Amino acid sequence: MALHCASFGFTTVPSNPPRSVNFSQSSVKTSVFPSPLSLSNIRLKVQGKTKAMTGNGTPETKESPLVVCFGEMLIDFVPTISGVSLADAPAFKKAPGGAPANVAVGISRLGGSSAFIGKVGEDEFGYMLADILKENNVNKQGMRFDPGARTALAFVTLRSDGEREFMFYRNPSADMLLQEDELDLDLIRKAKIFHYGSISLITEPCKSAHIAATKAAKEAGVVLSYDPNLRLPLWPSAESAREGILSIWDTADIIKISEEEISFLTNGEDPYDDTVVRKLFHSNLKLLLVTEGAEGCRYYTKEFSGRVKGMKVDAVDTTGAGDAFVAGILSQLASDLSLLQKEEQLRDSLKFANACGALTVTERGAIPALPTKETVLNAILKPVS
Repeated sequence: MALHCASFGFTTVPSNPPRSVNFSQSSVKTSVFPSPLSLSNIRLKVQGKTKAMTGNGTPETKESPLVVCFGEMLIDFVPTISGVSLADAPAFKKAPGGAPANVAVGISRLGGSSAFIGKVGEDEFGYMLADILKENNVNKQGMRFDPGARTALAFVTLRSDGEREFMFYRNPSADMLLQEDELDLDLIRKAKIFHYGSISLITEPCKSAHIAATKAAKEAGVVLSYDPNLRLPLWPSAESAREGILSIWDTADIIKISEEEISFLTNGEDPYDDTVVRKLFHSNLKLLLVTEGAEGCRYYTKEFSGRVKGMKVDAVDTTGAGDAFVAGILSQLASDLSLLQKEEQLRDSLKFANACGALTVTERGAIPALPTKETVLNAILKPVS
């Protein structure tokens, strides 16, 4: 089944693969933007642990706060040239994708600790995706393989401005078939933040698995992070999409939405009107984020609100930019949830998240383009002209 979907834009600079250095005869991943954004200290992530220096210079090791991402992981096929239709594209570049998986890899690339829960086909693409999670130090113990369904595929058309349209192949794909009894609830309960989208709400049995996972996280005191990631043609109708997305709205502690999603959820109201945005702010919400592409983002809490400018770059492919932004801010919040009450520090973290999104759109594909913390720091200190 082929489905078409218009998508949303964002910002970006070049990304580098994770770097390794030798330190006491061990391989460690460098992390230059410590928790949450202080340049006076360097943290080293060693096999899922964070090693920091105390005030007297004594090493202090502790477990990195875990972010568990739930939902779909798939293969994006991206045209090798922009500005053509799928039929006219001469070739495609294969790239791993799926919003929750993108966020999990993004957090790990930034020096954080992450896990992915979802289902792929027991096929070559599924095994490839599992290997990619492993290569990027993402915990995949919650990943499941379906012998009777294929890994989802999405062909992505790139317009000349880097914006995208999707054609999905899922009839059904394995990600739609995750069952409640396949959930790793212990992994979910260990999380500091549990992140998810709305695509897993579209069909059963994944919908019930999604609701059960969120319930387990909530009962364990885990912070819930929600990015609706609207893909309208995957839903039976626009109304079912609106109802489905809003059905779990009031349970989230952190929500990230785009301007287009605000218009959709409010039946066409102005997404730039703070009064309209505040209608989406429920009583239990701690942070509402609105991404505005290259312009940056807006933030809303109970106490304060504002805007943080984005980083201007030449976009090649906006796939994964919003996910990179989410990875950027969640990596900071996982280390220090008190940022939610500290506006200046939150603004610094959102500047970091904006740079993550910007860096991602200068390369094709989502996961291949996700930046390391060092790359983000260099981009912030030396902005691309």
